[in-house]
Amino acid sequence: MKDKFAGLKEEFSDRGLVTIFEDGYGVSRSSDYIIYSVEAEAIDRVVAEYGRATKKRAIVGGQTSCKAPEIAAFERHLPSDIEIVSCHSLHGPHVDPTGQPLVLIKHRASQQSFDLVTRILACFGSEHVHLSARAHDRITADTQAVTHAAFLSMGTAWRANNQFPWEHSRYVGGIENVKCNITLRIYSNKWHVYAGLAILNPSAKQQIRQYAESVTGLFKLMLGGHKAELEERIKTAGKAVFNTAGRRGEPLLLSDEVLNRFSLGKVPKERTPNNHLSLLAMVDCWWKLGIVPYDHMICSTPLFRLWLGVTEYLFRKPALLDEIIDIAIEDNTFRSDDLEFTFAARGWSDCVSFGDFSSYRDRFEKTQSYFAPRFPEATRVGNEMIKVLLDRT
Repeated sequence: MKDKFAGLKEEFSDRGLVTIFEDGYGVSRSSDYIIYSVEAEAIDRVVAEYGRATKKRAIVGGQTSCKAPEIAAFERHLPSDIEIVSCHSLHGPHVDPTGQPLVLIKHRASQQSFDLVTRILACFGSEHVHLSARAHDRITADTQAVTHAAFLSMGTAWRANNQFPWEHSRYVGGIENVKCNITLRIYSNKWHVYAGLAILNPSAKQQIRQYAESVTGLFKLMLGGHKAELEERIKTAGKAVFNTAGRRGEPLLLSDEVLNRFSLGKVPKERTPNNHLSLLAMVDCWWKLGIVPYDHMICSTPLFRLWLGVTEYLFRKPALLDEIIDIAIEDNTFRSDDLEFTFAARGWSDCVSFGDFSSYRDRFEKTQSYFAPRFPEATRVGNEMIKVLLDRT
């Protein structure tokens, strides 16, 4: 952004070790280690423009959330003597990086160069995870793509119903706190943070499509009053996901005390029953795709751990799960909400399947504008909630 050149040059004029260049050519020609921090959608265009100026035998990496297009751009546009070591911090901008997963990808590099990058990035205090680009994309799809789709669908559904959920007692307290806080947290960020991962990650499209199919299938069973079939499907999915040897006897990631502590509204004296279609569909989706979420905890984001925590809370309490199944068949309180949620999930899936960045941005920013006045409070409460979760995991 050349319009910022003069201002940055003035700002850093008394910093002898910092040189501000007018454009990426100067950076590429002089740097031994270069990180491309651009949107996944733009990575090919940016590397094509500046990659040919890269200093001989330099190390190049990127921070995109989807490595397939990033690595393809590096291989296509960088000279053959350039080494490639990529990275990706698996958390958002408002989270302390200490102890959080930081993926390092040694794609085309000597061990000496890889060790150098490792030492440079050690300043974050993150937990380093070594993966290939393909494994990274598969795991981020497993842990992030469907999680984001669920929260994006909730926000879209609430806007369609003209609801600020924290103003309704049925969306305050317990699991509802996580839904509201994380939905607003996602919509407070830039749209491209989620669009690149969803649209450009080869694994993500299938998973987001399956989530929409799970939402639709479960909702149809609820509408049709097919309790036996609904119960069998939900409990089969629950056993596949949660009844693993590594989780038997393990404490829940989230407790009642934690769930009730962080609320954007006044917690009612009595909890309003909810069928939690979004959570049931998440576990159904994991089951259909053969995903065991605990297998990826080392590469999980704070949002994924929160989402896993609330689904686990629901499925590992048999009495609560039975209550939810009864509500899904017998109680119509949330029918209109569930209808809009089903429309929203299918809409986001279609948007991703078509690879339409413009449509994705339009859908995202319309809902973002609707909820914008509550972002500061939601960010504050969400940060506190994530800190408590991280202390437990």
